[in-house]
Amino acid sequence: MIDVHCHLNFKAFDKDYDSVIKRAFEKGITGIINVGTRLDSSQKAVEFANQYSNLWAIVGIHPHHADKPDENWEEEILRLAQNKKVVAIGEIGLDYFRYISNGVVEPKLQKDIFIKQIEIAIKLGLPLQIHNRQAGKEIVEILSNYKNSLLNPPGMFHCFAGNIEILKKILGMGFYVGFDGNITYEGIAPGEDTKLSDLALYTPLDRILMETDAPYLTPVPHRGSRNEPSYAIITASFIANLKKIPFDIFASKTAENSKSVFKLK
Repeated sequence: MIDVHCHLNFKAFDKDYDSVIKRAFEKGITGIINVGTRLDSSQKAVEFANQYSNLWAIVGIHPHHADKPDENWEEEILRLAQNKKVVAIGEIGLDYFRYISNGVVEPKLQKDIFIKQIEIAIKLGLPLQIHNRQAGKEIVEILSNYKNSLLNPPGMFHCFAGNIEILKKILGMGFYVGFDGNITYEGIAPGEDTKLSDLALYTPLDRILMETDAPYLTPVPHRGSRNEPSYAIITASFIANLKKIPFDIFASKTAENSKSVFKLK
């Protein structure tokens, strides 16, 4: 199984990232993709990827940082993305949820940064890893403008949330869908109207990817503690049971899906 989205490049793992990586491999994780959200974390993701044979990197500017991008960020993302261990541009997209620690960044700024990064991905022939929170309609509209230039498959929606209508549209565009530990939580997330379990049930097995978003979104029964890549197995077990698919088949297929999207070798 491959964790296609985590942040071992964040401060939460500064003291023990090596043991966390080794523990994941011992538990049955076969690959890990670290994801950047700004220049510094993207650079660190690339450094980690070059230190371990089964680690890869995704580089990009998160919509939370669209109002404060680093100087020359486009040139730097373009440079980082040409490293042989970089497998996508992300996590990029739009986020219209109002967080306590970070209000909604001006939508126009988010869209400008998002579009520029889509164009970088097209220029380099890389897939996209999309962050969407309560902005599905706008994201689909933007991506539709580039449908003839994106790869096949074009990438994935990370930690998908939304509704069946948006899900149908992104599946129709060829995107894959990532699910995280929050699918094990009861209820519906603030601002959403569809259970994650219903979205997972609708998504075909050949379009599902597993991810953790570590150190965030820790699955039950570890909710409240730091998440880590090995916990992708817990989430996978939950979804496999939900879809009534044997775990071994589910794990094998999602790993195969990961390789198809990101051309992992």
